[in-house]
Amino acid sequence: MAIITLTTDFGQKDHSTGAIKGAIYSELDQINIVDISHSISPFNISEAAYIIQNAYSSFPKGTIHLIGIDSELSPENKHIAVFLDDHYFICANNGIMSMICSDITPDKIVEINIHDRVETSFPVLDIFVKVACHIARGGTLEVIGKVINTIKPIKNLNPFVNDEQNQIIGNVIYIDNYGNVVTNIKRKLFENIQKGRAYEVSARNHKFKTILNKYSDILNHDSEDSIRNAEGKAMAVFNSSQYLEIAVYKSNNSTVGSATTLMGLKTKDTVTVNFLNK
Repeated sequence: MAIITLTTDFGQKDHSTGAIKGAIYSELDQINIVDISHSISPFNISEAAYIIQNAYSSFPKGTIHLIGIDSELSPENKHIAVFLDDHYFICANNGIMSMICSDITPDKIVEINIHDRVETSFPVLDIFVKVACHIARGGTLEVIGKVINTIKPIKNLNPFVNDEQNQIIGNVIYIDNYGNVVTNIKRKLFENIQKGRAYEVSARNHKFKTILNKYSDILNHDSEDSIRNAEGKAMAVFNSSQYLEIAVYKSNNSTVGSATTLMGLKTKDTVTVNFLNK
């Protein structure tokens, strides 16, 4: 049975998500619909890209991912369907796919061209659903679009590395449910530039000389339980998706605080890594 996932910035209050699911079931009664997230910050392309990149590969090959972020059709915002890593993605050509495509080359990209056959002011419902159901029935991409070779990139998606190879300047691209801030600096890039050198991570007025491999590494497990508590302590860590993250141990905005409340970090803020020459 085919799977269609939904990722949108529609939230839970309005009718939009329910209408999309109803339209899919009206076309295909034998289908699995999975919500990845409907809590993307409105029109936040980099946030959506991060979530999709880190969720899609957990699904079976052949899964169809419908992405409803900034999807209103315009001459600058066309619609695309992408076959990549044995998964299908249906979205606006607004940069959402560029984070995944920076690591994996798409097998096929088509610019959707069925709009003249469907009257719509809600393209996710009227266009994306029809494309997703077409694919779920075994239809090919060429039937619903013309093949293109490139997609629109997200500006400032990649961190900057200076010519001397001793500095990486990244940006916050995502703030998670705990208030931890995720940067666009991947572990692989960090290690390629580091080459074993000491370093210092700077985020606003906070500096870190160590990047942890998991949150609990901040604890001194040799000390007694009664004095081991590190709640509210700031850290730099490579998260489970291997992105550099600035976090607070067991963060909670209503009690110990978080990286956003305690450090004032927000989306697009700069995080810098300086490498120290030997």
